[in-house]
Amino acid sequence: DALPISDGVQDEILTGLAKVADLKVISRTSTMQYKSGAPRKLREIGAALGVAHVLQGSVQRAGNRVRVNAQLADARTDRQLWAQTYDRDLADVFAIQSEIAKAIADQLQARLSPNEKSEIERSPTSDIAAFEFYAQAKNVLAIRNAKANLLEAVGLLNQAVSRDPSFFQAYCQLAHTHDRLYFLGYDHTPARLALAEAAIQAAFRLHPDAGEAHLARAQNLYRGYLDYDAALAELEVAAQTLPNDAGVFELKGYIQRRQGKQEEAVRSLVRAIDLDPRNTFTLQQIALSYHHLRRFAEEKALLDRALGIEPNDVDSKIARAFVEFHWKAEIGRASCRERV
Repeated sequence: DALPISDGVQDEILTGLAKVADLKVISRTSTMQYKSGAPRKLREIGAALGVAHVLQGSVQRAGNRVRVNAQLADARTDRQLWAQTYDRDLADVFAIQSEIAKAIADQLQARLSPNEKSEIERSPTSDIAAFEFYAQAKNVLAIRNAKANLLEAVGLLNQAVSRDPSFFQAYCQLAHTHDRLYFLGYDHTPARLALAEAAIQAAFRLHPDAGEAHLARAQNLYRGYLDYDAALAELEVAAQTLPNDAGVFELKGYIQRRQGKQEEAVRSLVRAIDLDPRNTFTLQQIALSYHHLRRFAEEKALLDRALGIEPNDVDSKIARAFVEFHWKAEIGRASCRERV
């Protein structure tokens, strides 16, 4: 099954380009929504994501061979700017990812710092099976935050780091997953927190200056200890090398909101949604912040936007039904006209 490899290659190219401060790169949550379903016009995709260029491609694996097709197009004119096909040994897949990311940066005339160039060129692992476990775990985590999903992802990530003990990104993802299990109450125990911290320590031993390691530590300080100031300090470090990571700004917004800094929280969350425009959970959270600020017209607009992406989302429907009630004391809209 080539699916994990296909998703993983796409994700790695995205991750590499997202390290380039000179580019605006949209997060995986939003881009993966265009992976399947009815074909859409590039102009429509570009408008929905707020981008001028779209990178498309495919990955096909046959035994120990891999074929990667990639095309860069101008979403405003539907004109192809660059295209390349790579037909190589499977072991070369990580080199292909780097070549594509550098070619795209060059086509878009993005300035690459030495650190950004080295990040793009760094292979996530030399073990294809470990990479497949990692890519599969990320797909499982993208479905939902249910306990079963989180535990399945832990199992897959443990297999990844068992095969390759130097797999930095897998340790960061493992830390995030353990912290979610703790924070969401599925396993709110010191043992679960210790597993998260062990993964963070492994990540820092491998790559102490990486933004991902500092983001993992920020998540741990927030979710494990509610240490807001220390988490914000880690996020400041993470942001220096993760300029396009929506998760950095999203977490910053949640912490600022818990500190009672509602206006600052909105600014951080709006920055996150700019990088991940089809993330309905973040849209709901911005709407919640607007609710706290009694900015009901903006709350309504955000919830309508979320429902435009996921029309059957129960949380958005319920919140939307109560906007008029809280805003204008109109109970009609909040009545159960339809089952949610």
